[in-house]
Amino acid sequence: MHTSPADYPQVWQRPAFEDLLACLQKLRVDPPVWNPSSSRKIILRDHENSAAFRREVAAYLGTIISSSLKWIDDEDRKEVLWEEASRRLSERCGRAGMGEITRRWPFEDAAYPPFELTIREPPITGDALGLKTWGSSYVLAQQLSRIATGPLSHLLSKTATESSVNVLELGSGTGLLGMAAAAIWQTGVALSDLPNIVPNLAFNSGVNRALIEARGGSIHADALTWGGSGEDDGQLFAKKNQFKIVLVADPLYDDDHPALLSSAIQDHLARDNDARAVVMVPLRDAVTKKLLSTLRDILSQGDDPVMCLEEDLLPCQDDWDENEDSTQLECWWGIFRRHHTLC
Repeated sequence: MHTSPADYPQVWQRPAFEDLLACLQKLRVDPPVWNPSSSRKIILRDHENSAAFRREVAAYLGTIISSSLKWIDDEDRKEVLWEEASRRLSERCGRAGMGEITRRWPFEDAAYPPFELTIREPPITGDALGLKTWGSSYVLAQQLSRIATGPLSHLLSKTATESSVNVLELGSGTGLLGMAAAAIWQTGVALSDLPNIVPNLAFNSGVNRALIEARGGSIHADALTWGGSGEDDGQLFAKKNQFKIVLVADPLYDDDHPALLSSAIQDHLARDNDARAVVMVPLRDAVTKKLLSTLRDILSQGDDPVMCLEEDLLPCQDDWDENEDSTQLECWWGIFRRHHTLC
């Protein structure tokens, strides 16, 4: 609805229930869809354009919420109108109130037919890092075809002895990387994250499941807490050391994360010389570089060390900085296996 709020049914006019409800429903703000090139700042700008118009609409909605609607006899109908007006107002309250963001992530490579994953990101509230799609996961996902014919060819090539490989993504977040792996590698992938992140992860799995299965892959999502007791973990992870490939992107934010991630890799990477862990870490600052160094040190220690076989740097961008359109970074990534001392 693009007409002036002054032309909407006004409470002083005592409009019929049906007219007022129809107006409120037309004012609905649907979750917009962006592609990966749209930075967070652009997303917010697109969603929050026409500030003066938005203020007028918000003021109009406020008149309905604050009105007794006394000319409407049915109390249930009053509740419907108040609830609709409240929803419309919340949709105009910035990133945390806009409902959700949906992005489409395209994949194009000569090695496979092009496809697109649709990823929902719920409102960003608190410290829910797993509700964001981080740029490094897309960068690593775009390398999956090359990885399959290179360092993981012994597991994923057509001449590999196994027809299916167990793959685990640790800290899946919105699920972009793990779902891309299932589609590109045509294999089963277990997606995992903290219990409060899993509902959105399961939602994204459901949205993309048909596409992934049509391409020969499969996905399952369940809760997995690194370094935990296992009480809250899903049945997918009841058995230890069952995954031939472990994927993880952008996992290090706090001082305790290297030890927790190391324990998760040790717990779930198969005790097999063929098994591999693929880790990507954006090098945002000195703190992140130190966390990566600590992770490598911890993995290399103990009775069953996990060592880096090869490593590389790739450009990527962060677009969740409040003050920047996008931040160009280098992403370090490495391939790990048990019992090796190379790299």
